[in-house]
Amino acid sequence: MGFFSIFTDMREGQFIKRNIERWKKYQQPTDDPDEMAKRLTHLVDDLSYARTFYPYSNIVRYINRLASEIFLSIYKNKKEDKGILTTFFTLRLPLIIRKHHRTLLVSLLCFLLFTLIGIFSASVDQTFVRAVLGDGYVDMTERNIANGDPFGVYKDSNEFFMFVRIAFNNILVSFNCFVLGITLGIGTLYQLFKNGLMLGVFEYLFFHHGLGFRSLLVIFIHGTLELSAIVIASGAGLIIAHSILFPESYSRIESLKRGAQDAVKILVALIPVFVVAAVFESYITRYTDMPILLSVSILSLSLGFILWYFVFFPISVHRKNQ
Repeated sequence: MGFFSIFTDMREGQFIKRNIERWKKYQQPTDDPDEMAKRLTHLVDDLSYARTFYPYSNIVRYINRLASEIFLSIYKNKKEDKGILTTFFTLRLPLIIRKHHRTLLVSLLCFLLFTLIGIFSASVDQTFVRAVLGDGYVDMTERNIANGDPFGVYKDSNEFFMFVRIAFNNILVSFNCFVLGITLGIGTLYQLFKNGLMLGVFEYLFFHHGLGFRSLLVIFIHGTLELSAIVIASGAGLIIAHSILFPESYSRIESLKRGAQDAVKILVALIPVFVVAAVFESYITRYTDMPILLSVSILSLSLGFILWYFVFFPISVHRKNQ
């Protein structure tokens, strides 16, 4: 049995040595459809051989990934007549999101943890609220609560200028979460920590004054999209960090390049989400006395869109193209 295992390993080593240069060449992109077809044919042959003789080896996954990437390139070219944007949002981006679902989940779990830390810290030490939100903001909020208009901060500015300021700020925050992934994720996690902590403390402030449920209905009209986009943008930053720390079969530079390309595409897709969140915050959130049913409907539609496009739709597209 030991002799057979050694013999198999030797055969696998020879197989890899004989083909590795060709596989490395296949990692370089090409727009020539004949070349892509030739590469795919060779890789399918290699994959069949590897699955037969080395079914539990990493080389099977390596060849399978190469073949999948070439297949998707061919499929993309066939879909080109549908339009670049349509193909991007209905095929390429969902597949990228599905590929990085675990990393995006890590981003969400970290954000929830940091939010809970904010709530717990504020409940233990009341001065923590002012330390995080600032005396000016807390005093203004408490004055608004005393005047019977706890969410008056959303009514103070002109709608258009408020929209421009919020949209720019949201995009800037998401860009910071993304680009700080180059710090091996430390900067991205700090941004998640800061935003999660502020959310926890902010909500504690309203719950402490008996306005918790109402704050959820008002603030999460825009907060559902805004916070979801921050979490996803942070996930894009963690994708960059992951590509540096775990390059797998690629060189670290090549892995970083691939990870950054995926992360940028996810970030670009978030810009419309941030813009819509800014529209909600500037033009709709100010109506703090809107019917509960309307508020719940807007919140539910926002959450439903995030779950559909960033969770369920990518899974469906991946299964169809597997």
